Amino acid sequence: MNALGRAVAAEVVRVFSLRTWWVLAVVLIIYVAVTAGGFAFFVTTETEGGPGPLPAEVATQLVYSSTTSVALVIPLLFGALAATSEYRWRTLTPTFLAQPRRSVVLIGRLVVALVVGALYGIVGAATSVAAGAGVLAANGVDTLLADPEVWGLIACTVLACALWSLLGLGLGALLTSQIAAIVIVLVFTQFVEPLLRIVAGAWEWSAEIARYLPGAATDSLVGAGIIASIGELDPTVPGVIEPLTRLEGGVVLASLSVALIAIAAVTTLRRDVE
Repeated sequence: MNALGRAVAAEVVRVFSLRTWWVLAVVLIIYVAVTAGGFAFFVTTETEGGPGPLPAEVATQLVYSSTTSVALVIPLLFGALAATSEYRWRTLTPTFLAQPRRSVVLIGRLVVALVVGALYGIVGAATSVAAGAGVLAANGVDTLLADPEVWGLIACTVLACALWSLLGLGLGALLTSQIAAIVIVLVFTQFVEPLLRIVAGAWEWSAEIARYLPGAATDSLVGAGIIASIGELDPTVPGVIEPLTRLEGGVVLASLSVALIAIAAVTTLRRDVE
């Protein structure tokens, strides 16, 4: 086995020897199941103050995009924790002693982060379909599971989760502090970016910039999201901005990931370790 293969195998063993991966997977499943089921009920049932039954195209997009709408924090956290855990437990020195070429170690981690992030995407997409399609069907809405557009959305969900895992890996490698990485991930994904997108929609110049935020780029890549779906119904709602194309959204996410990892590679990963 060559050096890269050994690095990938070692990273797989390291990642799956910890409880983090499956704890995050359980949280992902619960989070997405509740969200997809709730969305499916809300958009297909007449409720006071609710939108009422939505067209099947909009309803299914909203339900099946639950993973990227609310749970991208999971692959992001995984990537960040994968990078910071060795600093926390001080296992980075033996890692570099076993493989002195740090670039090989980094590439091995990139491969594993991409694969595990994609697996989270598959689990999330399957959960959203399992939890949401039944509710949609029970309320007389076509699940559109035979529609190629739906499967395109699911495929892009998997890709988005893989890229967010890389984002987390780059952030964690740059910060090295596990606590700092967790706090920044949670604050940014749950509060800062959603608020920025809402506020930015008030002005044309800021709305143009907001299209390149990670969450907005993800909605463009997947072709759906909470704000995006609301925007299809009422373009005047605050926070609704003109999305990028699907390709542009993917390029923005990939570029952000590469940029963070590149910065970490030329700074943090070149430092001496204890």
